[in-house]
Amino acid sequence: MRRRPAPRLGHEPRPRPSATLLSTQMVIMMFTQLQSSRRATLALAAALATAGALSTSFPAMAANYPAKPITIVVAYGAGGDTDAMARLFGEKLTQRLGQPVIVENRAGASGIIGSNYVARAKPDGYTLLLAPSTFSMATHVVKTNSADTYNPARDFAPITQTASQPLLLVAGQASGYTSVAQVLKDAKAGKALTYASPGSGSPMHILGELFNQAAGVKITHVPYKGVAPAVNDLLGGHVALSWMTYGPVEPYLASGKIHILANGAAERTPLAPDAPSMAELGYKNIDIAAWQGLYAPKGTPAEVVRTLNGHMAEILKMPDVVAKMRVFGAFAKASTPEALGKLTADEYAFFGKVVKEFGIQAD
Repeated sequence: MRRRPAPRLGHEPRPRPSATLLSTQMVIMMFTQLQSSRRATLALAAALATAGALSTSFPAMAANYPAKPITIVVAYGAGGDTDAMARLFGEKLTQRLGQPVIVENRAGASGIIGSNYVARAKPDGYTLLLAPSTFSMATHVVKTNSADTYNPARDFAPITQTASQPLLLVAGQASGYTSVAQVLKDAKAGKALTYASPGSGSPMHILGELFNQAAGVKITHVPYKGVAPAVNDLLGGHVALSWMTYGPVEPYLASGKIHILANGAAERTPLAPDAPSMAELGYKNIDIAAWQGLYAPKGTPAEVVRTLNGHMAEILKMPDVVAKMRVFGAFAKASTPEALGKLTADEYAFFGKVVKEFGIQAD
């Protein structure tokens, strides 16, 4: 039998690893991979938790909204303050949402026709209503079938208030009045005085009657079909006074053709800083201003309401929007949906009592 040659020094053969050693190495490798995987899993879970926590600090947005054009209904004719501001908001929303936002005028019955249309629209966020404060009182002053008429506090999903507008007592140059004291002196002496408003049942009409009651005078109301004819007759001397928003009278202030005598709210307005407030005149129960709000039909998803509210809050901060609204005598004013809902319900209840007390009806 041949003998195997002895191995040379330094060339000893390596021993083959045993099955036990192989098993141990595999376990170590698997454990290392498991630990690495576990760390990755924990890191991913932590990242997701952080993202979730961050997302809760922002309002939930509707993921797929809008997927088609949106319509803002204005329940009055083209050319008025509400129409102009709706088109301004529509332009800005179009830029931010990536879908066309168009304005549709549905006028008639002091805004009731257009408001009813939106109240009955599909509550999906694609039909909205930009409404002035007349919205909260129109159903009190217009005779309609109550079963077919919207309730502003019940039939809508408030999105945000968009504006506030002071209501001003103004006098035409021909009247000779430059102060409320002069007006009251003549009215209490029995002089027949008149005040104009854009229509029976308007906020200006109601404010005029509240002022009469508080001051203990009787200045006769003369309703007009809109702002323009009321201002024209004020300039022509056919009526002595008017309750009006700032925008229509602003062009005539510098020339003295129209004078601002007072603000109908509890505080002075920056638009007419020299005009006293109702509280300063001693009428602390009078605090009325016009406003506008954006609404959707009741039942519109909360995520859609929050999406629109968030975009409108940013739009109402834009310097060009603020400047353009000031032209109409309006102050940009955003709110929560809840705040607009409360404002709408409070004014609906308040004006319902006032309309009943004074027997006010629209023409």
